[in-house]
Amino acid sequence: QVRLVESGGGLVQAGGSLRLSCAASGLTFSTYAMGWFRQAPGKEREFVAAISWSGGQTHYRDSVKGRFTISRDNAKNTVYLQMNSLKPEDTAAYKCAAGDYTSTIVAGRSDYWGQGTQVTVSA
Repeated sequence: QVRLVESGGGLVQAGGSLRLSCAASGLTFSTYAMGWFRQAPGKEREFVAAISWSGGQTHYRDSVKGRFTISRDNAKNTVYLQMNSLKPEDTAAYKCAAGDYTSTIVAGRSDYWGQGTQVTVSA
């Protein structure tokens, strides 16, 4: 079966950095667009970043531009989210997602979702 397993979350002080990883299995990873979403308690899930199957196109929500970088290593079936200059408002459960196109990822209409990894940023 298809599995997306996130790792790399944790507790970090404001201004610090984390790198999240999402390891995929059970799908032809290199043919899927990938993305990251986050959800804080009591809040709606929101789009964070997406990357095309080749890595040639990326998309970010405005609040993370210049701070977060999405990348992928198709040889390792893994997508990453490098998170720098973290802020308390970045605190959330982060999930990775896979879909046919970056546009469907951005819209939240992904085919597959991981279970999430918690990121907590203290003031």
